[in-house]
Amino acid sequence: MSQQPIRPTHECGVFAVFNHPNAAVLTYYGLFALQHRGQESAGIVTASGPNTPFMTHKGMGLVSQVFTPPDLERLKGNRSIGHVRYSTTGSSNLKNAQPLVVDCARGQLAIGHNGNLVNAGVLRDELEQAGSIFQTTVDSEIIVHLLAQPSSNGGVLAALRRVHGAFSLVMMGEREIIGVRDPLGFRPLVLGKLDGAYILSSETCAFDLIHAEFIREIEPGEVVIIDENGVRSEFPFEAQKRAFCMFEYVYFARPDSIIDDINVAKVRTQMGRELARLHPAEADIVVPVPDSGNYAALGFAEELGIPYEHAFVRNHYIGRTFLQPTQLIRDFNVRVKLNLIKEAVKGKRVVVVDDSIVRGTTARARVVNLREAGAAEVHMRISCPPHRHACHYGIDFPDPANLLANQCSLDQIREYLGADSIGYLDIDGMVRATEKTFDRFCLACFNGDYPVPVDPRVDKYIMERRQNRDSHLIEPHPQPELFPL
Repeated sequence: MSQQPIRPTHECGVFAVFNHPNAAVLTYYGLFALQHRGQESAGIVTASGPNTPFMTHKGMGLVSQVFTPPDLERLKGNRSIGHVRYSTTGSSNLKNAQPLVVDCARGQLAIGHNGNLVNAGVLRDELEQAGSIFQTTVDSEIIVHLLAQPSSNGGVLAALRRVHGAFSLVMMGEREIIGVRDPLGFRPLVLGKLDGAYILSSETCAFDLIHAEFIREIEPGEVVIIDENGVRSEFPFEAQKRAFCMFEYVYFARPDSIIDDINVAKVRTQMGRELARLHPAEADIVVPVPDSGNYAALGFAEELGIPYEHAFVRNHYIGRTFLQPTQLIRDFNVRVKLNLIKEAVKGKRVVVVDDSIVRGTTARARVVNLREAGAAEVHMRISCPPHRHACHYGIDFPDPANLLANQCSLDQIREYLGADSIGYLDIDGMVRATEKTFDRFCLACFNGDYPVPVDPRVDKYIMERRQNRDSHLIEPHPQPELFPL
């Protein structure tokens, strides 16, 4: 039986290399640096030249578990794309692992996708009625089917115009690597260079690991084609208002990455300072929830002059699966990842700084742990606003009915958590911390203002019809109102 994740979860990270003799090894290290973006499966596809078979290796698990030195040795070629995945559209199994690889009228094609298509149900139904046969249950395969259609249908750029929602893509054809970022720029994608080779990555932290030079971000709505003639760009989409996902800054991106010319760790520290000014507390120590709460807690502590203390210890060596106890160990899923140094909090007034509260079960367990350890007071501070709305663009925020802030008032949340006080950063302070303006972000999970319209009734009707028709042939999609990927 599947369990709801106790933290927000993202869908994937992508990486690509063009014109390097050790393309597979570079991609391995790139995916290793992007592991935080997906821990369920990993894959690499390589190619040597036109008319040579693509080499593929994919598996379930962490990058270090999926690839061995012999695996990388077999992945010959000077071009490659790679992918790490967390499943929110389609189930967690090997057939849904990416990159997806096909042979079609255009030749061989491989694709890795980060994002979520809001018109996936409509497009899939249309393609199936036209004769397409799907091999997976991920909406990324819809893009493959559109791209695989003959050039008489308008080419790659015309196919990309048909998909709506959030998508950062890396693709590999017979001669080129292609990077695509949706016209609103929901998800990050960056371009780098190493020893004459071009690199695409979800985040700049991967460049640091392999000593690649960061060149620039791929612009929203840009299609970058990298081949033997160099790099060229197309802008096939209509210009739209930017809508970069704010939660990349809050939680998902690695703190050592640069996004839109600002370091993520700096943004999180500034969020903590904004939070301290908005909701100060009289306390003896400030304690972060590792790891994403570290920098916000540091900013909070520095702003108020309160000592900063690492009282929670994180276990960094948890694999994908482990034995699940019954009632033998209470709160096992919480305690196995973070344990408390009791002596650090006993008798003290404690401010706990976390990046977000989604369902509230984890935050409640933290408060219980602190009370059991003898903390005199527990004050919760959250470095983003309350999550009241589902995400349709690629983050696994559940049905709003399962979001604590959607169902409860602020005081009810405080009472449920068992905290002495609670304070969330507001939207104004969060945006100020980025040193950007409101018109650059998607804030829909906080304020319900969705930049790409979504009609759940259409997709629900189509998906239910397909499930009833094909339930014995293909694994059904999850309920569409969750809008995963």
